[in-house]
Amino acid sequence: MSTQAFAITLKGTETGRIVRIFLYLQILDILTTLVGVKLGVAEASPFVKFLMYFGPAAGLAGSKLLGVGLAGVAIVLQRVHLLKWINYWYASLVVWNLFVLASVNAV
Repeated sequence: MSTQAFAITLKGTETGRIVRIFLYLQILDILTTLVGVKLGVAEASPFVKFLMYFGPAAGLAGSKLLGVGLAGVAIVLQRVHLLKWINYWYASLVVWNLFVLASVNAV
């Protein structure tokens, strides 16, 4: 299946909605994590913390590329329901990041 045909298939479908939410949550996670690092908050994930030795942006980009790649595998294998659960996880993670940012600014 070509890339264009794949994009057309996702547009307006339940799978497309789930993928878009996944990508938006990845962006929100990147932004909230970068702001947290700038404010001096330590990264909690050991894997991302290891990748951040190459720099915060590079570490986050590497982890997100891996995550998007795994999401692509889930889509190809028709396991989109996994992305629904992952979306719940990342939504809670973004909320957690926002609470951490609010507590740093409050101190």
